[in-house]
Amino acid sequence: FFFLMIRRPPRSTQGVSSAASDVYKRQGINAEYMGIHMINPKEKFREELMATAKAIVRPGFGILAADESTGTIGKRFDKIKVENNLENRRAYRELLFTTPDVEKYISGVIMYEETLDQKTASGKLFTELLKEKGIITGIKVDKGTVILAGTMEETATTGIDGLGDRCKKYYSMGARFAKWRAVLKIGAGMPSPMSVAENAFNLARYASICQDNGLCPIVEPEILCDGTHTIEECARASELVFAAVMKALQDQKIILEGMLLKPNMVTPGSECPVKKTAQEIAWLTVLTLSRTMVPAVPGIVFLSGGQSEELATLNLNAMNQVTGLPRPWGLSFSYGRALQDSCLKAWLGKPENVEHAQEVFLIRCKANGEATLGKYAGGTGSTESLHVKSYVYQDSMINYFHKMKKKKKKKKKKK
Repeated sequence: FFFLMIRRPPRSTQGVSSAASDVYKRQGINAEYMGIHMINPKEKFREELMATAKAIVRPGFGILAADESTGTIGKRFDKIKVENNLENRRAYRELLFTTPDVEKYISGVIMYEETLDQKTASGKLFTELLKEKGIITGIKVDKGTVILAGTMEETATTGIDGLGDRCKKYYSMGARFAKWRAVLKIGAGMPSPMSVAENAFNLARYASICQDNGLCPIVEPEILCDGTHTIEECARASELVFAAVMKALQDQKIILEGMLLKPNMVTPGSECPVKKTAQEIAWLTVLTLSRTMVPAVPGIVFLSGGQSEELATLNLNAMNQVTGLPRPWGLSFSYGRALQDSCLKAWLGKPENVEHAQEVFLIRCKANGEATLGKYAGGTGSTESLHVKSYVYQDSMINYFHKMKKKKKKKKKKK
């Protein structure tokens, strides 16, 4: 009985969130004597994560997605007859990042790992250059997709293994946000429940690991526009997927105020004969998001999904003019092809074209910055479709070099 009368020393509650403590107090529970250790690594980064997310989606600004892998940028270089080598890739990224006044419209840049420690010709790290301009550095962290067994060639994204260590490294190198792309399809029985569940879970898992290590996660559930489906079918599939992703994020206790969503716009399939106006696309996209995304998420940064430069900008502009629907988040852009296509064609890999290519690039940045305010007048972008069927990143350098070897072997056989 003597031992029962001795007061048990309180266990440490270091790491118990203030919100959790409040819940316990309301229920009359003392966390100290419950011995509950609710250590949440995200909490020490909470303010920084929230500040990063808000800075990226402030009005008039958006993201340059310059995270093309070695294989993907090789395809784009092929179109302008530029050799895909390390120096050309570095030179092209320098062209983008050193564009005069780019900081007036671009708040963040997503990089591929190769680019994170590259420098300008004068020896300044790209991350330092961008920081001086007030532009936040981001990093693509997924490792590409694999076929999801038991489905109609639907995919799941890889890269969770070792992600925590990679995030720590990227943070130390100056990155402050990250991106992970999940790819889903519309078709017979697609997206399947298995595909939705798998990709939603992985997106949330990635987001949790990022926040644990100080990186604001951009969560990208992309529903491909391939096919003949109508805009209504896209809306239904998007609502299903976005809702599942939101539930998974909440289940894994993501700091919603410290993340961003990068979804597809709700559009008809690329082969659908019935086309829609920018206003119709904007209305259904905002409606779908209002049904699935909580107001705590500070911003939505849309992917262009292979739309033409002009169409991607017009659709974003129309969304920021929508009335009669709730729009509690900033609606912005995270474009790759829709910002860079005309710039690449103006550059052609020639040093003498750099200044002109930068002028062309800045026109697209300015146009999309205006679209985030609903003030784009139209007419400055190319109307050429940038759609690539079953668009996937040619992600790893290993895969890229394997393909190059196969091409060489085929050429030798022909000889």
